[in-house]
Amino acid sequence: MSDIDKKLNALYLNKPECVIDIPGSVLSPEKIAQYKAVSRLAIVEISGRDSVAAAIKGVEEGFTDLLPTYAYTGTEYGRWASVQQAVERLSKRLPDIRVHDLLVVGSPGFWQALNGRFTTELISRYGVYVPCVGCHLYLHSVRVPLALMLGGVPIISGERERHNGNIKVNQISEVLDLYQGLTLEFGVKLFMPLRHIAEGERVTEILGFEWPEGKAQLECVLSGNYRKADGSVNAPVPQIERYMRDFALPCTSKIIEAYSAGQVPDHVDIAARILGP
Repeated sequence: MSDIDKKLNALYLNKPECVIDIPGSVLSPEKIAQYKAVSRLAIVEISGRDSVAAAIKGVEEGFTDLLPTYAYTGTEYGRWASVQQAVERLSKRLPDIRVHDLLVVGSPGFWQALNGRFTTELISRYGVYVPCVGCHLYLHSVRVPLALMLGGVPIISGERERHNGNIKVNQISEVLDLYQGLTLEFGVKLFMPLRHIAEGERVTEILGFEWPEGKAQLECVLSGNYRKADGSVNAPVPQIERYMRDFALPCTSKIIEAYSAGQVPDHVDIAARILGP
């Protein structure tokens, strides 16, 4: 295992505050300067097969360089090696595109502020608690400071509105629009090349190889939490939109503003102040 792989493994294992204070041994000033000099660079969100397919589809926008990034949360588990394997699959699939070394970012405090600390309060106010919505907001926005650090480069995400007819409440159209609006608030475009692709077979065609959905990736202990016992989904759109507009979006904006000013914010305090008495 290389030194850089050991450092990335340590970041994933320990999950420190790592948004603007990425270790220099992983992202040096020289490396930042090199990335800023690339005119067609995009940050890629790496998770499962949809994220890799999105990166492949995303190069149609003219990107010459892709920077794979993994953002940790407080709820994932599984084989860390699957993340690096996804990057390797992407690199092999795009031999004419420069796929750079994987970066790992994350902030347990940020994730907690949106999804953990105020669970009871959020249920009381909005009548619903769907951590996946806040989690995906976190996953997109936690990369914004890095995107700004590199000159405002865009981010490519594997979000899809439909999955062979299945609905994921964190990927309904109303929520995806809000995700994109949040990153654009900071001048960062969030591309979703698979947004309107519903068929899993089409994703396989883009990949160019077999990769069963939900396999060979890290998993989440809260997966499927919004589904009823029979597996059905009732997406409470008005409540979710209220949660996003009244709490999650302003909270995230304040947090990103602090990061953009070179400060590590008190995430939970920001959330508490937005919720008020």
